[in-house]
Amino acid sequence: MPHLFTSESVSEGHPDKVADQISDAILDALLTDDPNSRSAVETLVTTGLVVVAGEVRTESYVDVQEIIRGVIRDIGYTDPRLRFDAESCGVLSSIHEQSPDIAQGVDEGAGLHEDQGAGDQGMMFGYACRETESLMPMAISYSHGLVRELAGIRKQQNSPMPYLRPDSKSQVTIEYEDDNRTPKRVHTVVVSTQHSEDVTLAQIKKDVREHLIPKVIPASMLDDDLILHVNPTGRFVIGGPHGDAGLTGRKIIVDTYGGKGAHGGGAFSGKDSTKVDRSAAYAARHVAKHLVAAGLADEAEVQLAYAIGVAQPVSVRVETNGTGKVGDSEMERIVQSVFDLRPAAIIRSLELRKPVFRPTAAYGHFGREEFAWEKLDRLDDIAGVV
Repeated sequence: MPHLFTSESVSEGHPDKVADQISDAILDALLTDDPNSRSAVETLVTTGLVVVAGEVRTESYVDVQEIIRGVIRDIGYTDPRLRFDAESCGVLSSIHEQSPDIAQGVDEGAGLHEDQGAGDQGMMFGYACRETESLMPMAISYSHGLVRELAGIRKQQNSPMPYLRPDSKSQVTIEYEDDNRTPKRVHTVVVSTQHSEDVTLAQIKKDVREHLIPKVIPASMLDDDLILHVNPTGRFVIGGPHGDAGLTGRKIIVDTYGGKGAHGGGAFSGKDSTKVDRSAAYAARHVAKHLVAAGLADEAEVQLAYAIGVAQPVSVRVETNGTGKVGDSEMERIVQSVFDLRPAAIIRSLELRKPVFRPTAAYGHFGREEFAWEKLDRLDDIAGVV
């Protein structure tokens, strides 16, 4: 039996991702005028309606309605026939001030501890491996690539697939060598994409084979035995928020590693960096990527855990699944010697006061070199303590 592993991704037009992008666009707007803004904003999208709710603390004023309509417009929901579009959808907002009980544990010097504490309790995970140049698992990397490329094809002038609409999903299965670590080939690809009524399924399948897959998956990973499913129900005309309601935070595995490694359960979008659900997950990825890039392991999973109002993590754990060049306990010593994992230090080192979050809300938070938590800026420090 072959060793198989599967991951999925969804496009920017998927209803849950529409919600994530709205939540993060509001956060970025707050941070643009007030870098110390606090935000925990949730979004619901459905037929002809957007609802936002949550807690903020800021000196900034933002036009929530205009931000929402701008996001929807950028994604491509501009046709009223889709029953969800930027100009005609209703917007309801119920955003209020952050609880002072939470704020005093996060404000530097305001709580029981002098340092800025974590915004909540919980555990967060980061992961890295050698399957791709970005040190991300191959299945999620290709899955993201497929839906991102599909959106690019949809938006380009004189598109070779002019029937495309914004909502789409992908899924990639990788077959591994007998060691169950080395990718051998792409076993199965699933692409489901919303489309106009005037196109045949045969045409979509042909175009996916000709215009999509070769741009994302290297020829060396493809063979004649590839199993390809395109719109397997036969029809995907009704989609987006009209087809399914969307909510912030419902694609946490798509956002991270596609099921490789563990997940602490906390979502990212709409949360400012004092929420360790987000900032510590970014820090854990930063650490895990360094351990693999430094040659200390072929695979690394890093767990961080925090208590609300307390700055230092309550635990740091590294698991290399037998691939470490040193023991996992030694790896943990290296991590704690090199990386300052207090929330305030994470925010400074990863530049998380900047309005950088909306781009993270589609196509994954990790494996993308434009983000500070992907920079390999501490390799010399690691070399100095090994």
